[in-house]
Amino acid sequence: MFKQLSVAASLFLLAMQPSAPTPATPAPDVPTYTSDGSLLAPTHYREWIYLTSGIDMSYTAQGASMSMFDNVFVNPTAYRSFLETGIWPDKTIMVLEVRGAEKPISINKHGHTQSVAIMGTEIHVKDHGKWSFYDLPDNAAAAKLIPPPASCYTCHEQHAAVDTTFVQFYPTLLPLATQKHTLSPAYLQEIATPVASEPAK
Repeated sequence: MFKQLSVAASLFLLAMQPSAPTPATPAPDVPTYTSDGSLLAPTHYREWIYLTSGIDMSYTAQGASMSMFDNVFVNPTAYRSFLETGIWPDKTIMVLEVRGAEKPISINKHGHTQSVAIMGTEIHVKDHGKWSFYDLPDNAAAAKLIPPPASCYTCHEQHAAVDTTFVQFYPTLLPLATQKHTLSPAYLQEIATPVASEPAK
């Protein structure tokens, strides 16, 4: 009987001992790549931080050929760092999701709602101090690198408000970057230059 009690007591003491620390798991919102350099698609990006939506945005005077919404999400780790510093840290991932603008839908008679179908997805990643763009085909598991010097690189380098990102379109972050004095010289020069008015017709 004493032997049985001794075994039971030993088992109890083992159960009460602190377990060995489990190894730290990597953050779920860092860029991960395939062997050929493609970016694994961040499948839960809609659970990340929502930054903004734009409708019918175009960077040329010609305008968009069809009505679309752009939705921008960023990984939470990068967002929290930006709130502290006003700049994007390494391992930042931004996802641009494009959906069609539709009307009328259900009881909505004016304005637009977003389509269920996704029309395109692009991903902007800062890794090892360098920004890269990736195109994610519909339902693909990985996004393909858009090699420089594609127009997305030059446009962001010439016009972005903070670190080649269009913070000027993120209404909750632009005041913060202004306060922390992290706006790019190119952007400050751009907003200081009067916009030429179009000639009267």
